[in-house]
Amino acid sequence: MASTLKAVGTRVPGSGVMAGIEVPGGGLAGAGSAVPRRRVPATAVSLLGQARRGLAEAGTEADPGTRYICAHLAALRAAAAIVAARGEPGGRRGRPRSVWELLPQVEPTLSEWAAFFAASAAKRAAAEAGLPRAASAREAEDLIREVETFLGITERALGVGEQLELPLRPAS
Repeated sequence: MASTLKAVGTRVPGSGVMAGIEVPGGGLAGAGSAVPRRRVPATAVSLLGQARRGLAEAGTEADPGTRYICAHLAALRAAAAIVAARGEPGGRRGRPRSVWELLPQVEPTLSEWAAFFAASAAKRAAAEAGLPRAASAREAEDLIREVETFLGITERALGVGEQLELPLRPAS
C-alpha cells in the first residue's frame, strides 16, 4: 500500500538520532503547522486512546516490570491503530502475524520502530511471567520515553488530535 505521507524529522528509537517520518496529507507537522484531517476509523481512534491511557498508567506504576509491560502494550496498541487505519496487507487470510511484522508493510517509515519494539517483546514477556529483574527501572523509564515518542508519531501519522500531556510521576 503506497504511503500518502511526507517526511518530517523524528528520533530513531533507542538512539536519540533524528530521522525521517511521514505525516498525512503531505504537510510538515512542525510547531504551529496544521496537519490536514482525514477520516480515521473508530477502531484506530479507540486503540490510540487505549495506548495513551496505558502509557499514563505506566507512568504511575512503581514496579519496573509493570511499568515496562504497560509501556510496551501501549506501543502495541499504537501500532495496531496504524494497521487498523491502513488495512492489513494481503487481507486477513493466512497465519496470524504480529503487529510488529505488519506495521512496516502498511507504513514503511515506521520499520525501525517496529524492529525496536519487536526486539523488546521478549523482555515484556519475561516481566509478564513474573521473572525477577526482567526489566530494570532504567529500562522501564527508557521504554516509556520511547513509547511516548512513538505514540506521538502514530497520532500525527493518523492526523488525530494533539498529544495529551502525561501526568507527572511524584518524585521519590
